[in-house]
Amino acid sequence: MRIVSWNINSVRLRENLVLKLMKELDPDIICLQETKCPNNQFPEKAFAKAGFSHIAKNGIKGYHGVATLSKHAIIESDIVDYCGKGDGRHIAVTVKSGKTAKPVTVHNFYVPAGGDEPDPDINEKFAHKLAFLGEMQNRFKKLKKLGKAAGQVLLGDLNIAPGEHDVWSSKQLKNVVSHTAVEIAELAKVQAAAQWDDVARRFVPPEEKLYSWWSYRARDWAASDRGRRLDHIWVTPDLSPAVSDYGVLRAARGWERPSDHAPLWIDLKT
Repeated sequence: MRIVSWNINSVRLRENLVLKLMKELDPDIICLQETKCPNNQFPEKAFAKAGFSHIAKNGIKGYHGVATLSKHAIIESDIVDYCGKGDGRHIAVTVKSGKTAKPVTVHNFYVPAGGDEPDPDINEKFAHKLAFLGEMQNRFKKLKKLGKAAGQVLLGDLNIAPGEHDVWSSKQLKNVVSHTAVEIAELAKVQAAAQWDDVARRFVPPEEKLYSWWSYRARDWAASDRGRRLDHIWVTPDLSPAVSDYGVLRAARGWERPSDHAPLWIDLKT
């Protein structure tokens, strides 16, 4: 089962790029973030025609939004409204790829970016981000306590680049939102809550640069290569041995009218 995560930055604007991705990577599941699309305007017909007839959406008009597209039947779907804002930042689906396969639950997240000032006392957006991460921690702690934290995948735009080599310059970005010490610490607590495995750093060593986002502000994003690893795919420990591959489709950042994020994926033996 190939699972892809991509902050598409408007699914209606980039519908053709999603179709291109389907041909490029031949995935089984595609998790989109920042769809910026109400559910009744989501371009389902084109995706269903391409083989993704099972779709779960949590969208709102103009902002945020997540959606999960699947070739396999969605057994169950669930939306958790973090921080009570109704802002379309999470959807979970459970799928089964075959008669003998075990069900897998995929949590699709779009964590708040947090604004520009890394101080929750003066920046409401940053306070929201920290509160959101706190609620994520509590939710997965409860699932683990109830014995339900197995067969789970957590992915999406988490808007935090935690490692030294997850950003182009850790020294220059240490006080910049997405790489501050407080965010990194909170993300680590989310990871610890269900003992999530950050599979990326098993396939790409921590001492190597690894990015999934490059700003639109750069005249030549590829040449300057000032990226950040804001997008992640984690799995629960029981699924770790089943992950056979990981990658970031960097080339997609150079497609016509691209998202500022590149897709990333894992191959999971189910």
